[in-house]
Amino acid sequence: MTEWIAVITITLLAVISPGPDFAMVTRNSLLLSRRAGVGTALGIALGVLVHVTYTLVGVGLLIQQSMVLFQALKLVGAAYLIYLGVKMLRTRACTPQADHAATALSDAAALRTGFLTNVLNPKTTVFIVSLFMQVMQPDTPLPVQIGYGAFIALAHAAWFSLVALCFSAGAVRARLLAVRHWIDRAFGGLLVGLGLLLAVARGSR
Repeated sequence: MTEWIAVITITLLAVISPGPDFAMVTRNSLLLSRRAGVGTALGIALGVLVHVTYTLVGVGLLIQQSMVLFQALKLVGAAYLIYLGVKMLRTRACTPQADHAATALSDAAALRTGFLTNVLNPKTTVFIVSLFMQVMQPDTPLPVQIGYGAFIALAHAAWFSLVALCFSAGAVRARLLAVRHWIDRAFGGLLVGLGLLLAVARGSR
């Protein structure tokens, strides 16, 4: 019971903290559509399941202990965030017809965006590995550990789906679409900044 309380508390505190996942869901919900935002949220949850899976089989501990592997993962994740940010920074003002076309994003593309944003984030690696290492006991049954992992993934899906619903609702979104290129650039700058911070923070885990 104590383990469950710790897992729930730590997960909820971690999932609501701002980061690349939050930025991407907010951006896709606000500028594209509710469906795109929810798809991104589900992709994030799938990324969490990848982190949970390799942690359960011990690879997560290897990544945490190997500076070379950790730095490699960090740089790949940073490069992806910078790539997304640069794409957004290059957004230009569109005609109504082009702007309508720009709001289209396939379900697979939204899912892929959320998945890659999360699975390439080394901070999620550290969070999952640390949570399992610090909270779990040596005698914690594997089915219970799987249950913890499922809860963490579901918590991410629920929270970011809620974020998508909030940022895709109402007349506020309709007004903001008129200046979507500026909002896109703002989110692009944020992602580039996060990517650069991730790349230069070599000594931190």
